[in-house]
Formats: sequence, structure tokens, C-alpha cells
Amino acid sequence: MSRTRTTAPDFETALAELEQIVARLERGELSLEESLRQFERGVALTRNCQRALRQAEQKVTALSRGPDGGAIEQEFVPSGDES
Repeated sequence: MSRTRTTAPDFETALAELEQIVARLERGELSLEESLRQFERGVALTRNCQRALRQAEQKVTALSRGPDGGAIEQEFVPSGDES
């Protein structure tokens, strides 16, 4: 029996799907069984998003190290806000 492994959706796709699930659950129009399935999917998507955010944070931390390995502190200026 072969099992196909599905890849996790990217952060933006997972977040958009999570928002749709929340909206469906909030409307209260789903059966209990379908609500549980949607909730379970939402939990998986949330974990996927948290993992992606942790990885991004680790990457930023690694890229923010100076030649001596110490952290480089600098003021954050959001793009488009460079006055």
C-alpha cells in the first residue's frame, strides 16, 4: 500500500484557510461531526503557521548576527515608512 505524503501549505495559504474555517465555525451551520473535522484541520493549520513563524524568527536571528557571533541591534523601520 503506498501512501502519498501531502506537503504543508505555505504560510499565507494556511492562514487564509484557517480564516475560512473560523468563519464557518462561527456561523454555527455545520453539523457536530463536520465542526470537529474543521476544528481538527484548524489545529493542524495553526501548528503549521506556528512552525513557519518559528523558522522565520530563527532565520532572522541567524542573519542578524555580527562577525563575532553577537547580535546586531538596529531600529526596525517597516517598508514604506522610511521618512
